[in-house]
Amino acid sequence: MDTPSTLTESKGIFPYDADTTIKNFTEHPSAHTGALPKSDDEVQFNIVLRRQRTRTSGKPKLKAVPSRFLNLTDDFEFAGWGSIFRIALSREDLAHGHNALLEAQNQRVLGQFSASALAANDILGGVFYTIPSVFAISGVYSPLSMIVATLTLFFWRPIMEELGSALPISGAPYTYLLNASTKAVALVGAALLLLDFAATAVVSAATASSYLAGEVAFPFPLYIGALLVFVLITAVSLLGLRESARIASGVLTFHLLTLLALAIASIFAWASVGTHQLRENWIAGQAGLSSFAPILKQVFNGVCISMLGMTGFECAPAYAAKMRPGTYPKVLRNLHISAMILNPAMMLFVLALLPLNVQTHENVLSLLAQKVAGRWLRIWVATDAVIVLCAGVLTGITSACELLAELAHDHVLPRTFLAVLPYTKALYVSILSFIGFSGAIYASTGANLIVISKMFSVAWLSVMTLFPLSLILLRFSRPRLPRPSRCSLSCVVGTGLVAGAVFAGSIAIDPTIAGWFALYFFGLLVFFSITDNKVAILRWVYWMYDQVPILHQLRPTQNWGSKLTHAMKRLKRQEVCLLVRTDEINQLFNMILYVQHNEETSCLKIVHFHDGTVPSEMEANTKILDEAFPEITIDLMLVEGDFSPKTVAALAHRLEIPTSLMFMCCPGLTLPYPVADFGTRVISL
Repeated sequence: MDTPSTLTESKGIFPYDADTTIKNFTEHPSAHTGALPKSDDEVQFNIVLRRQRTRTSGKPKLKAVPSRFLNLTDDFEFAGWGSIFRIALSREDLAHGHNALLEAQNQRVLGQFSASALAANDILGGVFYTIPSVFAISGVYSPLSMIVATLTLFFWRPIMEELGSALPISGAPYTYLLNASTKAVALVGAALLLLDFAATAVVSAATASSYLAGEVAFPFPLYIGALLVFVLITAVSLLGLRESARIASGVLTFHLLTLLALAIASIFAWASVGTHQLRENWIAGQAGLSSFAPILKQVFNGVCISMLGMTGFECAPAYAAKMRPGTYPKVLRNLHISAMILNPAMMLFVLALLPLNVQTHENVLSLLAQKVAGRWLRIWVATDAVIVLCAGVLTGITSACELLAELAHDHVLPRTFLAVLPYTKALYVSILSFIGFSGAIYASTGANLIVISKMFSVAWLSVMTLFPLSLILLRFSRPRLPRPSRCSLSCVVGTGLVAGAVFAGSIAIDPTIAGWFALYFFGLLVFFSITDNKVAILRWVYWMYDQVPILHQLRPTQNWGSKLTHAMKRLKRQEVCLLVRTDEINQLFNMILYVQHNEETSCLKIVHFHDGTVPSEMEANTKILDEAFPEITIDLMLVEGDFSPKTVAALAHRLEIPTSLMFMCCPGLTLPYPVADFGTRVISL
């Protein structure tokens, strides 16, 4: 049974509502004379006694500072007095918690190959749109540029492994930033991630259309073909196939067989025709390069564009929570090795067997297949390109849906983004919204694949920069968080420098890309900021409405005030939990400040799990905090039982509050459970 006891005698303001005396329990002469002690040594045990005055009707005390709203009383800012509840979890609650924990553990089903396949389709499928772009910039030095680009992943791997071992949760790196910093910083990461996923989908769809148009004459422009690809993959996503790792594994297997066949045919063709074409290309590519500086610049520019071939590497952390234990580092290794071997090899074959004037064609690998084996291999390669690039669109949609679901759970987006179809369980609102956003990007650039590809490279680099940033924030803000894998600080700093240099190089190649990137990025950031600060925006709207008295009298507008206040109160009803283990008021105060600054709520529950003994100052400090934050109702919930993922899930079921809105302080090595098993957010040191 929940046994509440009111806190209505506790919300006084210190100077006006409490008679405060200090009792000194030291045996000192000053204690008998009434004089205060003169040194810190004299003060050993001081207790502040606060004698509360009686409240009537549970109303807040009139404040000396008037409200900023002319037509609202103090009641509007007052959320109500908190209560104390003593809870014993029922068997039903505990059974539900046990089942929720098992369900979360049963989702970790992805093995090494299936987990690698989801991201590898992006990385290895990137050769279809990366090779032409790199050859257009780097020329005969393209294979070298690609090799250097793949080697840079040695910087990122240890960083991503440490982050994954500390927080093996979905939605990374957005969720990394959310647990290591503020919600505003995390939304910057969310905007970059969504832009990266959209660029992935658009580039994949446009390239698939180009490869198909190379084999079949379209009765319509190429952009119509790209839109048809979007329609097809949207239909597949709505049918509920988006979460199937088996489909990704099948596509990857077919793609690897295709690249293997193309590589073998290219080796035999190269052995047959010799190095004549390679020498011609080398001589032609050296024209105008009389010194080392322009060569180095060409290689560096090629490295910047070659980063397109690494896209997909950032997707692996997004579903780390669904991998079997110990699989995540192996997945990163597999993705890196495959990109390091296959991408430069394909570039070398193109350079050695095709003339320079065709190496920038969008369907260059189809032309290579035609040259080395004939029409049959060209059709095979084109078919593979369409399939694997469609899988890239599917990867973009699935990754975006995971992110949008996380944002909806965190109350950044409306709950409608969690709506699913009745039979397929597909997140149709998220899918259609993402496809609409991707289509808007494609249309606004005039269906220009070159512009989108360059912007894609910048977006990907921005996302990859979030990983070293997340690790620095995690080490500074959550140093006690257990993590088996660790990398050196020099690696983190080096990764940041590499990312910054390549980012600057990408912008220098075409400065107009910065404008396109900024347009979409800041557009998304403004959208997320609006949806995350709905109450704050409504307060500004009401204040402006309040400044025009005639609006309160005109019939069309006289009800606007009540509608705005009702909307603000409705938006702040969502309850939030703080899971605490101590009664230290400074820690409790800082945790409440975090909630006040990052969540729009007027209902907060401080939860303490106990085995019969409650910290001595827990109730008293809760009363003080309930008084200090009149705009938040602060309840204290004392729950019998140990603190574990099972009991937290049981409490979430009891209170009907999702674990994503339960916050805790950073656990140390003494906690016997992984922090990811709780499903909560880490918000303090």
